[in-house]
Amino acid sequence: MTSAVDRGGDVRELLGFRTFAARVLIGAYVATFLLLALVTAPGREPWWAELLAWAIVSAGAVTLVFHPSDPLPLGVSLALVLTGPLAVNLVFAVIPAPIDGLLQTWPLGASTAIYTYMCVRGRTSLAWLGMVATLVSCVLWAQRTGQGAGYGLGMSVINLAPLVMSTFFAWKIQPAARDIYVLREQATIRVAADAADLARLEERDRQVRRLDALARPLLERIAASEDLSDADCTECRLLEAYLRDTLRAPILSEPIVVTAARAARARGVEVILLDDRGMDHVPEATRRGILESVATLLDAASSGTLTVRVLPPLRGTLVTVLHDDADEVTRVELGPDGEPVAMPARLG
Repeated sequence: MTSAVDRGGDVRELLGFRTFAARVLIGAYVATFLLLALVTAPGREPWWAELLAWAIVSAGAVTLVFHPSDPLPLGVSLALVLTGPLAVNLVFAVIPAPIDGLLQTWPLGASTAIYTYMCVRGRTSLAWLGMVATLVSCVLWAQRTGQGAGYGLGMSVINLAPLVMSTFFAWKIQPAARDIYVLREQATIRVAADAADLARLEERDRQVRRLDALARPLLERIAASEDLSDADCTECRLLEAYLRDTLRAPILSEPIVVTAARAARARGVEVILLDDRGMDHVPEATRRGILESVATLLDAASSGTLTVRVLPPLRGTLVTVLHDDADEVTRVELGPDGEPVAMPARLG
């Protein structure tokens, strides 16, 4: 069984392989089989084989749990297949025949654990290949030492039981894992959509409250049929222009620009602000410098029409400021770094 779990995740997450408990379990595995290798070694000289077998199964277990992707890559899986035969043959080379106790065949249990978890990592067929190779190694060792093939099969065949159970478990867990990750992805999309809807509602409410605070006093006076003074009419025009700016050029609706634009309009300058989204992803420092430059140009205007336009993305020029003052037209261009791309040009 080699089907991959849905791309939204792998079975390690579902089974808790990324948790602290999994690290503790791996540590216990490594320590337990190190102890068995040292305790069951027949004397000091054969320790090299026991320790090498222990290193092989320990590396296999760590790789099995912590290697990403599901199913396991083929190369990694083939290396894990070899852990069982290599470990048991190393130990069989140094233990007596007949053995003093079943604990001396500890690589059987160690490799069985590896093959069991290979099933849930999506490599069931290769796990069975490794187990069969390990059993064959036991049979050949028993036959070679005069104990008979039946003895070798009998001492090792019991390890098939965990592998059968893990095969059935993998057969069930792989489809279930796919369903779980599909449901999780759908839930994530739904939560993101709900959050976006909530953000839109909050922004709408904020804009309504702001509009209410700005426009209600004047609207109430108009509704009450009160006469409006010249100052009130000017305030209406300034408010209308400000609200228009927030719709047409939201990126320029910062206090420094709003204040400068309002003051320029009060001096009789016609101010037009346009935003084609070129500043949406500009660094904050660059954006602040551009806004300060725009505010400075607004403060310098005393008459005519001043148009500030944020250009579309991926242009060589980020912002243009065009000041049409009677018979003279001045154009300033600001580049992606916020600096003028050329000296102010007089066009007429």
